[in-house]
Amino acid sequence: MFPFLKAAFGAAILSASAAAAAQSDERHLPLWEIGIGAAGISTPAYPGADDRSSRLLALPFILYRGEVLRADQSGIGARLFHSDRVEFDVGLAGALPSDSDDVEVRAGMPDLGTLLEFGPRLKVKIADLDRSTRLRAELPLRAVIEVRGGLRQQGWTFEPRLVYERVGEGGAWTFQGQLSAVVGNERIQRYFYEVAPQYANAARPAYAADAGLMLTRVGVFGTRRINRDLRLFGFLRFESYHGAANRDSPLHLRDTGVSGGVGFAWTWKRSSRRASGTETISPASL
Repeated sequence: MFPFLKAAFGAAILSASAAAAAQSDERHLPLWEIGIGAAGISTPAYPGADDRSSRLLALPFILYRGEVLRADQSGIGARLFHSDRVEFDVGLAGALPSDSDDVEVRAGMPDLGTLLEFGPRLKVKIADLDRSTRLRAELPLRAVIEVRGGLRQQGWTFEPRLVYERVGEGGAWTFQGQLSAVVGNERIQRYFYEVAPQYANAARPAYAADAGLMLTRVGVFGTRRINRDLRLFGFLRFESYHGAANRDSPLHLRDTGVSGGVGFAWTWKRSSRRASGTETISPASL
């Protein structure tokens, strides 16, 4: 996933509202939940940018824990296979746009539009370290589609990551740490870092981008339950662009980047049906 003001916000809200499910038996959870979340988020405008994008956002959310169709802390998609150790799904995510007029080095160049990411992901549980702690690997491959005056395919990314999860008693709090690397093909690298001859000037020479490493990153995400319906969350992510394929691009100005945000998720309504059946749930079980 791209580090600039993406649906990290939406994913964070889903994660905050679904966090108690991370290590618990899903049969005790509602089939669906709906609510609203809000957050303040600040990120680099794009990987390697000197400018930042900071926004206050509010969005409704829907959690759905179907056997195949899913909208939960892992994202939105279709779970095609799952066992105790392995899960395979096809998911959808998104990234908010970045206006080139707000990014000094890209002035006069095309805007970075809204991006959709779609593709398969393999998740493998490495170990249950104890009853509340888990280590897993994720291998997502995503097609990147720009939504700006139509739909344009803008390349592919691959982001292998290691995920550490820990959940407090009864889901009162959660903690997640991630270590990952993002690799992109030539087309997505050109989207961020290429300077076509018509956009070149004395301070921004023409540049042809190459495929390869885009970034490595480490991040932490945590939630705290205030009551049955309200959960607070926050995240902090550090990114390194050392070794990136296009560090020589005139659009690549920094070797590191930091993203962060805080917010809340409030559940308005929830299903009386369990995620795996028709039994009703008592309020005490949530």
